[in-house]
Amino acid sequence: MRKITKPVFFIVLFLILGFAYLTYAGIHYYYGDIRHSYIKGVDEIRWGIDIQGGVNATFEPELNNEDQETTTDEMDAVTEKEITKDDMDAAKATIEQRLVSLNITDSEVYADYTKHRIMVSFPWQSGEDNFDPSEAISELGDTAQLVFAKGTEQPASLEDENVVLTGNDVKHAEATQYQDQNTGEISWVVSLELKKEGADAFAAATTELAGNGQISIWMDDDNISAPSVNEPITDGKCQISGNFTYESAKALADKINAGALPFNLRSTSTNIISATLGEGAKKAMAIAGVIAFIMVAIYMIIVYRLPGFVAAIALLGQAAGSLACISGFFPNLDSFTLTIPGIAGIILAIGMGVDANVIVSERIKEELNNGKTLNGAIELGYKRAWAAVFDGNITVVFVAVILMGAFGPTDSVFGTLLKPLFMAFGASTAGTIYSLGYTLLVGIVLNFFFGIFCSRLMLSSLSKFKAFKKRKLYGGVEKND
Repeated sequence: MRKITKPVFFIVLFLILGFAYLTYAGIHYYYGDIRHSYIKGVDEIRWGIDIQGGVNATFEPELNNEDQETTTDEMDAVTEKEITKDDMDAAKATIEQRLVSLNITDSEVYADYTKHRIMVSFPWQSGEDNFDPSEAISELGDTAQLVFAKGTEQPASLEDENVVLTGNDVKHAEATQYQDQNTGEISWVVSLELKKEGADAFAAATTELAGNGQISIWMDDDNISAPSVNEPITDGKCQISGNFTYESAKALADKINAGALPFNLRSTSTNIISATLGEGAKKAMAIAGVIAFIMVAIYMIIVYRLPGFVAAIALLGQAAGSLACISGFFPNLDSFTLTIPGIAGIILAIGMGVDANVIVSERIKEELNNGKTLNGAIELGYKRAWAAVFDGNITVVFVAVILMGAFGPTDSVFGTLLKPLFMAFGASTAGTIYSLGYTLLVGIVLNFFFGIFCSRLMLSSLSKFKAFKKRKLYGGVEKND
């Protein structure tokens, strides 16, 4: 701690203030009328059904004889014969994954095995004023089977000898921009990163066809493109082109990432879900949150003085960090659906942050009143407060992990980890509670960083200034030298 110098406070302060501003505003650019974000702001947070409303849809399998007149009993018989419970489970899991790939975690997906129906509820996308439920659910029911094949003819099946790759060989897909080196024209394409087995198969096929062959790309029964193979592609990366817009390229990438359904689904009913609270309540919560934060900051400064001032800055960083992890600010973290319980999780985590700073401030005051020097009191205060802060926060981490495992996607890390524990209670898809677990977990991790690490750096730095060496600024009593 003795190596911490005076400028450290200002460096940490400006970093936190800059981080808070970028979290709020983000950084954007426009390509035509499409806005793209370098850094996402709070206006790109996807709000849950309870705040913004959403859509409910019912899906049923499309039968091969759908165009023929069929009685209800005949249709049920055919469905019972062709659609198994495993098929329904696979369809349900794929829809859940597609929702997750769209960063929708506040969703409910239920499978009716008797009538072979899948019911889906999910929120509106952030910023959508004119919501079209039919358009919103259209891509959820597509089979989306991606196939790369030698030549230009559609393969008869996945076992066809001309099939090079399927969607299962793709590790990741995303919509990207591509500039033609000859014409300079910029277009949207879908970039694919292949798995090891897929990369090897693709390298062998492009080596065979280089200079005198084509590889056709099929999505279900549609030929997307059939590019000529000019040279072997051995790095496991390729692109799909086909007069895409950003929206169509992203939709295709999302389908590829989510995988293929075992059968095509058609929507038999859709309806709008009204928000429980609505836009007005969201604004009221934001205003109340700002007022509450200011009041807490004032209280901390009045009671704990300089440590309270530092704690207020650290709490600002923690609040900004929580919003950043929800909005998709960090490149490696997707945006997250924020529900009312999720907001409660942010508030609870900030409360834990206040508690941590109170414990540290009280410890520093005790050390000063026991005759320790200022630097020694700060060092011992943080050291002796750590055990209490850690114990209080780690128990909340356990709760957050259990909530995310019990109420989150079944194939998530925590869902897989806790599956043996919760499988006896049946599947749960209560996304609103998942949001609570997520914001709690993120908030506690940020509490350790901002509330302990950053606040210690700032307070130790301020103690180096002559004006801030007075013991009473830290809650202690001045010594009579």
